[in-house]
Order: sequence, then C-alpha cells, then structure tokens
Amino acid sequence: MADLHFGADQPTAAEWAAIDTIVPESDAATVTETERLVRGGRSRRQGLRHQLLPVLHSLQHEIGWISPGGLNGAAQRLGVPPADAYGVATFYELLRTTDPGHRDDVVHVCVDPVCALAGSDELRASLEAEGARVHASPCLGQCERAPAQFIQGVRRPDRVPADNATDGEPFRLPQAGDPTLRVLRRVGVVDPTSLDSYREHGGYEALAAAIDMGPDAVIAAVSDSGLSGRGGAAFPTGVKWRAVADEFGPDKHVVANCDESEPGTFKDRIVCEHDPFSVIESMTIAGLAVGAPHGWIYIRGEYPRATAHLEGAIAQARAAGLLGDDVAGSGQGFDIELRRGAGAYICGEETALFNSIEGFRGEPRNKPPFPTTHGLFSQPTAINNPETLVNVLDIVIDGPAAYRSVGTERSPGTRLFCLSGRVAVPGLYEVPFGTTLGGLLDLAGGPVGSLAAVLLGGAAGVFVGPDALDMPLTLEDAREAGATLGSGVVTVFDDTVDFESVVVRIAEFFRDESCGQCVPCRVGTQRQHEVLVELQGSGGPLTEQRAELIDDMAVAMVDASICGLGHTAASAVRSALALGLIGNSP
Repeated sequence: MADLHFGADQPTAAEWAAIDTIVPESDAATVTETERLVRGGRSRRQGLRHQLLPVLHSLQHEIGWISPGGLNGAAQRLGVPPADAYGVATFYELLRTTDPGHRDDVVHVCVDPVCALAGSDELRASLEAEGARVHASPCLGQCERAPAQFIQGVRRPDRVPADNATDGEPFRLPQAGDPTLRVLRRVGVVDPTSLDSYREHGGYEALAAAIDMGPDAVIAAVSDSGLSGRGGAAFPTGVKWRAVADEFGPDKHVVANCDESEPGTFKDRIVCEHDPFSVIESMTIAGLAVGAPHGWIYIRGEYPRATAHLEGAIAQARAAGLLGDDVAGSGQGFDIELRRGAGAYICGEETALFNSIEGFRGEPRNKPPFPTTHGLFSQPTAINNPETLVNVLDIVIDGPAAYRSVGTERSPGTRLFCLSGRVAVPGLYEVPFGTTLGGLLDLAGGPVGSLAAVLLGGAAGVFVGPDALDMPLTLEDAREAGATLGSGVVTVFDDTVDFESVVVRIAEFFRDESCGQCVPCRVGTQRQHEVLVELQGSGGPLTEQRAELIDDMAVAMVDASICGLGHTAASAVRSALALGLIGNSP
C-alpha cells in the first residue's frame, strides 16, 4: 500500500541500475522530502516527473514487475510522492505492481473481435500448453495479421513474432506499385532505417520548401488544403496550427499521437514502421511553422518495431543537422523526444496523453482550456496523428490546389483505411475520399462469405449493413448516414458471426478502458456490459425495459462524460441493436 511518505523498501542494485539508465543520480533534484511532496502537483518541464513513465518501463523490463523498493527508488529519484508514483504504475496494462512469481517473458494475445474470429482462443491455449505466460489483451494493432500477439520481454527486447516474417525483406502493401498513393507511396519502397534511402525518394524536400516559404505561408497552405485530422475528430489542421502560432511565449510543443489503440486500427503503426522519416520531417515542418522548439512522439508500448525505427530516424536526423538548435540552417531550433505508452486506450485522447507524458495518470482533462493554449506542460501545443502529419509533405511541395484535386470539396485528399475481419485481403489501403464502401471492399478482394455487417470506426464506431455499400466514404456522407469514419477502421463480418459475443466484448473493452474519473462513463460502461451479458445468457430477445436502460445510459454518457470514450462507448452497441444484429433471439 503506497503512502505519501517513503517506506522501508529500497531498490536492489539491479533496480537502481534500471533507474540510472533513465535518470542518473547526478540529474536528480536536490530537494527535501517536504519539497518533493509540494512538487507532487502539476510539474513543469524543468522538473523530472515527466521521466516517471520511462523509469517505470525500465524497472518493469529489468525484473518483470515494479516492486515496492523499485517504486520507492523511482519516486525518490524523481521527487514524486510514492502514492503518486503508485497511482501511475497501477494505471497501465503493461505494468505490474504485484510479483508474478516468475521472471519469464509475458505473451499478450489479443482477444478483441478480429482476433477472436481468427482463432485467438486456440492460440492462447496452444501457447499455455507450451508453458508460455499468457495474458489476454485488448487490441494490439496487428489486425491485418490476426490473431495477434506481443511479447513483453524481461531483460530481453519486447517483440512481435509476426515481425520476424518480414525481417530482411521489404514490406509489401496490398496496393504496392499503385502510382496514385500519396501517404503510403514510400512504404515498402524506402529502407526505414536509412536517412539516405529516404532522401533518395524525395525525403526532406518538403522541409527545404517549408523553410523557403516561411511559417505563415506553410500554415496558409495547410489551411487552404482543407486537411483535417485523421485520428477521428476531423478537426481542421490549419486552424489548430494557426492558433498555436498566434500564442506568445518561447515554450510551445508539437506532439505526434501514435497511440492508436482503437480496436481495428493499425495504420499509424505501418507508417511509423516503414516510413518513419516522413513522420519526423512533417513534425519538423509543424514545429517551425508554429514556433515550437519541442517535439514529442507518444507511441503505443505494444509497437516495438515502430519505436525502434522512430528512435533511429530521430538520431540520424539529429546527426545530419535536421533536428537540433539550427534545423537545416533555418536559424530555428526543433528537437524530438519519444515516449512509450504502457497499455491504456484512454491515452489516445489528447489531454490524457499530455498527462501521461508529464508523469501523471492518463486521465483526460476538462475543456476548455484547449491544447492550443494549455496543452503539454500547460503550454500551447499542436497535436496530430502520423497520417495527418504526413499529408503535409505533399501540401508543401505541390500546393493546396493539387492536394484538393483528389477527394471531394468537403473531404479533400486521400484517406487510409484499415481493413480486417472477413475480407479476402486484410491490410492497409489508401483511397481518395469519396470512394464507396463497396469499392473499398472490392479493392481488398471483397467480403469472405455472406456479408452481414461492417463496423466503421472501430469499437467507438457504428455497424452498418450491406445496404451501406454504396455510401461514399467522406466525412459528410458518413455523418449524414449516422455513421463515422473514425480512425479509418473497416471491420467486416459475415453471417456466421455471433454478434452477441462481438458486442459483449466491445462493451467489456470500454468497461475495462474507462479511466474511471467521471461517474457517467465509469458506471455507464459497467452497467452497459452487465445488461449485454445478461442478454447473452438469457438466449431471448432484449426486453423493452432493458433496451430503454441501454438508451438512457448512452444519453447520460454522451451528455456528461469528460471525454470521447464515454461519448462513444454505446455507439456500436446501439447500432447493432438498430440493425437487429443482437436482441432479437426467439
């Protein structure tokens, strides 16, 4: 049990070494325990608290869990109250604060719908029979190669077994060779570990052009292009950048949100794994445009290959003078730090992500104030996901008119879609906005079996039926149809699927991933799951009383939850009911 005061437990030599790897003793703040407690509030950049999550990762990797002694050592070194450190350590799926009784690697196996359809239960049983330590996990972002697993190493690197199949061979997209690709045109073409290879394929031409244009012209081009966020909210990117640029003060931030944890989403993983320099270059353009010297990449803890490639890209860009105090001779400074998440869906929400980087629990903040004025470390911040950022490269080089020549008036450009489930060729696809849902499925070889439904937008999205195949995939058409494109998830289900099991798992996901900070979400997700489990166990139809209860809970969560998790936790459930996929058993 953690307290505000330090207990008698002390780190072992190995645990001190793990802490020293991140924060050497020479860097530690020389403050008294009382001063540490005072500084337990929202610390600023100059403090050490923002190193808490990296230190916890290091301790976890060293001995397979975070012991009371290790936690005390981390708290002492960083000047954080031990109760606060305990609260952070217990927040994340990948961190353990109880001794597992072994020092073996842990194999995380996804149990969400796509992997369940692909046989994750059988995989778990097989691994357990071989003596592996298996942990049932929410989506691991590998839906195109389900069932997915992620191995959390103890004194060995974290790894994804499926990555080994492509070691030494270029990654191949289903659309490889398609000349119309924009965001994905370098994926599978460039060597993701080589700056020279990236430059041979046009890399850093956009940064040179952006420096020549100047910040105002870059922001104007992004605004005129109509580029909107690709993470789900679709907020205009130019508006966000302009708001940050107009703020005064020397400390501003650009953040790449690579914490895609929406079940069914894997697009940013593929971009970061196979074209990492494009993310670094586009972040640099954003930093120079808004006047931010600080860049941060927050990436899922379950993405070891993407993390390694981004770290390598940052190091090579810095060595080449493309990051640092004078970026490419521009006279402006910009550099990037990378932070690994530790398994928390809620940290994909931008303010929860800020709290996680700062060393607090990944809980969303109330808005306003908004990130453009009070973001990371309460300073002006522009936050975008990798797909959004990489679009900027073409906008800067070719101009907004060329960018708008593809797509529709209100949804210009292309969009990445993550296809998985009962489709012939699962994978990542890039198509112009306005392509129909049926056309997208045809591009992936079409549905396998008799199509029953498609889940658009992931667990936070909605189910649509076969009659939606003619729907153009645009922001406006999806909105008019009562659907959402969300983060680009397209999960296909045939008529053999047990939809009650699928929907119960979606409800369980939100119950588990709710941070618990606000009552409507904490209670609503719990009660929603209970009602659906009761329905599944009854073998009968959903009663009118229970249907009203689901609707009432959904309204309460939408109206009163702090963040988007609560706002969308009932979306898939209600759409499944409306389509008759569940609740109609005889």
